[in-house]
Parts: sequence; structure tokens; C-alpha cells
Amino acid sequence: MPIYAYHCPHCDDDFELLVRSTTVVACPQCGGTELSKLVSLTAPQMKSPGIIKRARARAAREGHLSNFSAAERGKVG
Repeated sequence: MPIYAYHCPHCDDDFELLVRSTTVVACPQCGGTELSKLVSLTAPQMKSPGIIKRARARAAREGHLSNFSAAERGKVG
């Protein structure tokens, strides 16, 4: 069962719901059924400093610099 994100234009609420094929989706705040399905990200988009740091450390250990910009490649050594 997938989780979908919705927006209710009546009460301006955003919410996520676990949806089955037979589920009638309604806003938990106002009960409205005229909802917009929102696009949500499925995985981290490499914006976390911790994720970037780990990826760069691994790349450096493996001997490639694919996770570094051209300006940063000269500083890595």
C-alpha cells in the first residue's frame, strides 16, 4: 500500500495517507474530498551535509573524485 501526499484547498492542509485501491480519500481536518495529490520525493536528494561528507570520504578512499567539483579536486590530495 503506497503512501500519498495530498493538499486540501478548502482548509489549506497538507497530509499523507496510506491508500488502498478501495480507499476514498478525505481530508482529516475538514473531511473534504476535492484534494490535490502532491509530488513527493522518494529518497534523500544528497542535500544533507552528513550524506555528502560520507560519499566524498568513500570516493576518496576508492581513488576517484566524482563527488567533488572541479575547484575542489585541486584541494584534495
